[in-house]
Amino acid sequence: MALLQISEPGQSSAPHQHRLAAGIDLGTTNSLIASVRSGVAETLPDLEGRHLLPSVVRYQADGPVVVGHDALAAATEDPLNTIASVKRLMGRGVEDVKGIGEYLPYEFVPGSSGMPLLHTAAGDVSPVEVSAEILRVLKRRAEETLGGELSGVVVTVPAYFDDAQRQATKDAGRLAGLNVLRLLNEPTAAAVAYGLDKGSEGVIAIYDLGGGTFDVSILRLNKGVFEVMATAGDTALGGDDMDRLVADWIMQQAGMKADAGHVDMRRLMQVARAAKEDLSSHSASTIELALEGGTTWKGQLSREQFNLLIAPLLERTLGPCRRALRDAGIRAASVKSVVMVGGATRVPLVRQRVAEFFAAEPMIDIDPDKVVAVGAAIQADILAGNKPDNEMLLLDVIPLSLGIETMGGLTEKIIQRNSTIPVARAQEFTTFKDGQTAMSLHVVQGERELVEDCRSLARFELRDIPPMVAGAARIKVTFQVDADGLLNVTAEEQTQGVSSSIEVKPSYGLNDSEIETMLRDSMTSAAADRDARRLREEQVEADRVLEALHSALAADGDELLDEAERNAIDEAAKRLEEQRGGDDYRAIKRAIEAVEKASSTYVERRMNNNIRKVMAGHKLDEFKPS
Repeated sequence: MALLQISEPGQSSAPHQHRLAAGIDLGTTNSLIASVRSGVAETLPDLEGRHLLPSVVRYQADGPVVVGHDALAAATEDPLNTIASVKRLMGRGVEDVKGIGEYLPYEFVPGSSGMPLLHTAAGDVSPVEVSAEILRVLKRRAEETLGGELSGVVVTVPAYFDDAQRQATKDAGRLAGLNVLRLLNEPTAAAVAYGLDKGSEGVIAIYDLGGGTFDVSILRLNKGVFEVMATAGDTALGGDDMDRLVADWIMQQAGMKADAGHVDMRRLMQVARAAKEDLSSHSASTIELALEGGTTWKGQLSREQFNLLIAPLLERTLGPCRRALRDAGIRAASVKSVVMVGGATRVPLVRQRVAEFFAAEPMIDIDPDKVVAVGAAIQADILAGNKPDNEMLLLDVIPLSLGIETMGGLTEKIIQRNSTIPVARAQEFTTFKDGQTAMSLHVVQGERELVEDCRSLARFELRDIPPMVAGAARIKVTFQVDADGLLNVTAEEQTQGVSSSIEVKPSYGLNDSEIETMLRDSMTSAAADRDARRLREEQVEADRVLEALHSALAADGDELLDEAERNAIDEAAKRLEEQRGGDDYRAIKRAIEAVEKASSTYVERRMNNNIRKVMAGHKLDEFKPS
């Protein structure tokens, strides 16, 4: 039942009005919704008292869409129509899902926008639509529990979700009929929950190992300000991967073939997950797997064997931890405490390795499954306007650099990674050719020097640039990243004010390893990238010099040069053209200098000749300043 809003006689009830808001943790394995009630943020249960909603959706040919526990129960019998772990597919293209498709018992078909569609008995559905079904159930649960319509929600996303994955999540919220106030990074949400509850100050690490994603963030908490110093992670690493390792072990032990049917594979994944969860509290787990055909395999997996299986995965999480510390400019010893987030952090070996790495006992006071939703609910309550005097400030960061392609296929970074968001950065560019009236802009994401090594996000054009000599136009390009981490790019010609802009909405995101690879390659290939950039810069300069020279020679070369002088310039230009096609930037630079030296007399004559033309018919005192 909804509470009545009571006010004093003659006064408006508006000051007492409490807007209903909620925080949603849209997880790979399970999802939750939480809200602030009577000043306390808590997750909301369903009618049977269950807080976790399995992130599973079943589609039927002649029936309603089933979400949650009932869908999970039907997964082994109807694997092709029962979608689980859809979060891993959000913002990805058809090619991107092939790497993880081996363990996904679904039929994928290409969509018109580049997004993969899942073929079901009810038709083809996108990951966004599947996620929207989960969000609809959570929305209905909240409104039935709170007794009114939600004014807005905060939906959490992994810190390492790229622009496409964030946009897909926001689209799912809109499709579910939700007013998405903010997309909030999951580690930041966990910090909000712990920071406000415990009054923590200092540097903390958020280690978030969920079902399908891993994030680590280094935050500084001080007087209500949550500053994210650095973030790192892997959008395709989590508890699901532990399940797959256990499933591989069971297949070997049971002698199962790799091309087992969909039903057997779904049952295999379920018993593998059950064994993993059982080993969090027991030293061994008995496994019983019923296979199609009536056969049953029984075996036992010890915690020691399980630890050996998953050890390489945990080592993969420590790489981003080291990088985040390096980016934040601190050592592990400076970390005051480590907050554990995500169901996979219940695994004892995870807690052990994290404690050893940070030399700090992990914080597990709040249920790791619920902490993200609780933090999101606190932020939603503030954004809904229920705490106008609240002084909490969230300073999140962008995980990968954003930039634009310049001549020669070079990347000019406009916003550096780990910049606090929301953020706006602008930079001026100019035209390359005389009379250029349009400019094509290519927006990219990544850390490498060359565009070909980065991810393409969007392309758009700026037209109607006033024709000027090369280099005279001033094109201001502005990148704006909002609080959700979504990008808008604007280009404006400064003299006439013509502009063009684009809201970057790529149809798919980075694949399983691209983010990790981008950052790792940016470090290991730093020297090669530097040389490649110098080569491209000298090649662009060579093109500029040659174009300007040929244009000048065509205009007055025969008039101002004798045969010997012309031959010397032509020879130097020919050598430059030859060197320009090579891979030695030093040789190109020397050839450019040789052209400039050979044509120095010609340049001087051209300048004098142009001055004489301008002065013809005028007196010198006419040009004196008044």
